[in-house]
Amino acid sequence: MRFLLLTACWCCLFRVALAAETPPEPKLAPKPELQPKNAVQAKLAALKPNHGILLGRADVIGEFNETARKYDLHKNGPRGRDFTIKMCWAPDRGRALFCGANHGVPHRLNDVWEFDLPSLTWVMLYAPDNTRGYVDLGKDTSDVEFRDGILYTKRGGPAVIGHTWWGLTYDPEQKQLLFMNTWVTDKKKAVTALGGNLEELYTGPPLWMFDPAKKTRRASKAAKPWPVPIFGGMLEYVPELKACIWHANNWQMQGTWRHDFAQETWTKMVPMNDKEGTGTERGNFADNSPQPEQVAYYDPARHVIVAARHHDTFEFEPKSTTWKRVLTGNKDDGQTPYAHDARCVMYHDPKSGHGLMAHFERSAGGNDDKPDRTLVLWAYDPAKTAWTKLTPEGDPPPTGNKRLAYVDPASNVLVVIDGVNVWAYRYK
Repeated sequence: MRFLLLTACWCCLFRVALAAETPPEPKLAPKPELQPKNAVQAKLAALKPNHGILLGRADVIGEFNETARKYDLHKNGPRGRDFTIKMCWAPDRGRALFCGANHGVPHRLNDVWEFDLPSLTWVMLYAPDNTRGYVDLGKDTSDVEFRDGILYTKRGGPAVIGHTWWGLTYDPEQKQLLFMNTWVTDKKKAVTALGGNLEELYTGPPLWMFDPAKKTRRASKAAKPWPVPIFGGMLEYVPELKACIWHANNWQMQGTWRHDFAQETWTKMVPMNDKEGTGTERGNFADNSPQPEQVAYYDPARHVIVAARHHDTFEFEPKSTTWKRVLTGNKDDGQTPYAHDARCVMYHDPKSGHGLMAHFERSAGGNDDKPDRTLVLWAYDPAKTAWTKLTPEGDPPPTGNKRLAYVDPASNVLVVIDGVNVWAYRYK
């Protein structure tokens, strides 16, 4: 017996020692592998705080199909789109992801992209299927099929494609891009036209996932209960929950819900309205949480989501499931930006702990045919509950009317992209 116990103990010690000596698995480089450009690296290394610099023109690579080439995606990249300007940082890839459709012109596509700053490269990860109509599946529906209650393309992508508004986020645990793909398409009419059974049509939230490593897509099919997938809601990943939340505050729904990726379920975190018992304890949900058109980011140091909508600023604490309005502004105060998901983006800046907002403003005399736009940057200091308008030095930013922007934590810069023209700004 003693011999057996000693043997067991030695085996356990051997396993512990072996585990301690075994190095962690190396982090695999994302595909495609891209080589950093020395000129870009040098410019970023020399960039001073509160300075911007033009980095050059990005390369555009990918397996471009006929639809992509028709709209010059192989030349210009995705470009910013109507109500679709949010990009999501993927820490495991060290790149920023983008997808979502225009309102109608020049196209409504379901392509997916990522941007790599060190190599200054746009990468098309999923080439677009046929372009879609505003309320229907478009003129050519030969690539669409109805299966398992969902309108898919034959390549597995969404046949219905909407704006992202602020309904796009990246789940670093699952390594998936999540998109609340809600739109006005008449799904019943589309299913009928395809000869499908309307009783099989899934009517829950159209949450879609994209795996950038495998380049595959799938639709979530959660059972009830579920939230209302309003236009202009907020989808944001919360690390402490290891889940994303969906928030809405309008006539369709007042509530904040949590999505369980593994279980494929939705759970209500905050009551739909104050009549359900706990709403009064948390304050008035309608007044203390942002309405649609908000922009937001997660603050990992303070464990809250910071959201801005028009001139007001809000915070959501997942632990207590509490929303609160922390700052009320107005258009005449000169101290608060006008936050709107079609006009600006806002992200967390890890270096400073502040929020950075890039506001794409139209200057006097500008229009969509002759773009004449400027860029206004704002910083939000949560310790002071105050916004500051920034005045960057250095190279001026691009001024096109289809810009995108994101914070690149690896390079400590805010990146603004106008087609293939790339500008970077270092806050601190």
